[in-house]
Amino acid sequence: MEGDTFSGLGNGAQVDNKILQTFQKSFVQVQNILDQNRLLINEINQNHESRIPDNLSRNVGLIRELNNNIRRVVDLYADLSSNFTRSMEVSSEGDSSGKSGQKRNRPG
Repeated sequence: MEGDTFSGLGNGAQVDNKILQTFQKSFVQVQNILDQNRLLINEINQNHESRIPDNLSRNVGLIRELNNNIRRVVDLYADLSSNFTRSMEVSSEGDSSGKSGQKRNRPG
C-alpha cells in the first residue's frame, strides 16, 4: 500500500515511481527540518528562561536559524505543490490521449 499512495489520483491516473520517490525525499527533508526546529525552539526557550545574558544573545542566532528553516520548509512545500500539479497534468494528458476502454477509479 505504501507505493500506492498516489495511485488513483487525477481521474485514475497512475503516478510513476520516480515521482513518488521525489515526493518521499521532499517529505523526509521537511520532517528533518521540522525536527531540527523543535530542538531549536527548545533551546531558545531554555535560554530565555535562564535569563543569562550570553544565552539570550545566543538566541538571536538561533531565531535566525529557525526563520531560515521555516523559509526552507515553505520552499519545499511550494516545490511539492508545483511538482504534484505538474505530475497530475501530465497524467491527465495521458488519460485524454485517446486511450479508450480504461476504467477510471473514483477517489474515496
